[in-house]
Amino acid sequence: MKRTKKHIKRKKSKQLGMVPVAIQAAAVAKDMTPEQKQAAIQAAGGQPIAPAQDKLNLKEIVIYSTLGLVVAGGTIFLLSKAVRKQVANTQEKKSLDVDSSASVAKQIRMALDNDMWFGWGTDEEALRKVIRDIPSKDEFKKVAASYKKLYGNPLTADLQGDLSTAEYNEMMAIIAGKPEKKGDKVAYNHTAAAVRLYNAMSIWYGIFPGTDEDAIKAVFMEIPTQADYKKIESAYYKKYGNILQDDLEGDLSQSYIDEYMGILHKKPKS
Repeated sequence: MKRTKKHIKRKKSKQLGMVPVAIQAAAVAKDMTPEQKQAAIQAAGGQPIAPAQDKLNLKEIVIYSTLGLVVAGGTIFLLSKAVRKQVANTQEKKSLDVDSSASVAKQIRMALDNDMWFGWGTDEEALRKVIRDIPSKDEFKKVAASYKKLYGNPLTADLQGDLSTAEYNEMMAIIAGKPEKKGDKVAYNHTAAAVRLYNAMSIWYGIFPGTDEDAIKAVFMEIPTQADYKKIESAYYKKYGNILQDDLEGDLSQSYIDEYMGILHKKPKS
């Protein structure tokens, strides 16, 4: 049967009549706002359509998560930096008191950074004096804590980084000979003195062996009596298997030997 255009038109009209009126109106009125469309659907007895929600793909989730971590990490870094700066400023103010642990820590730092006219190296003599003046092991711990707050590095780590092994051992031997607390009485540490003397004669300047005469003189200045020197000789032999006097004479010129023995002979015998 041949279908005419009029027949097809009537069929299409019939199909359109089966579509809900509200939807037909929404399809025709393309310029209606979303609110007007919702109202039209409700008027026709339909349910309002929930607005579509955007969905993040995996790439966007990774990007936003990374940005969040960067922002959070940056915030934590800035906060910790501000706290460290505040702590350092507090210690800096305390260092104005010459007897404070912060002041001693600052003197140590200056000794580590200050030597020779061209501005680098370590002033071992100044460093030795500062460490010798620390009255106790407890005070040294306070100085180390202040140093960490001021400069962010452990004191012992900076000492190891700036000093030779022999120089570092000498400084630690000085600390070992101190009492636990300020004011405590402590017996003279003969082994610590022996260690200091040995390391003072074990210095290397590049590929050349040398001797730290100032370090040796510092030990002789601190020896209480001639009897204590004899005990140092025994401790030296026990620890290193060498005769102290032989090592001194092998490393020093006669003028230094005479100077140090002169210091010793001015000490009481016992």
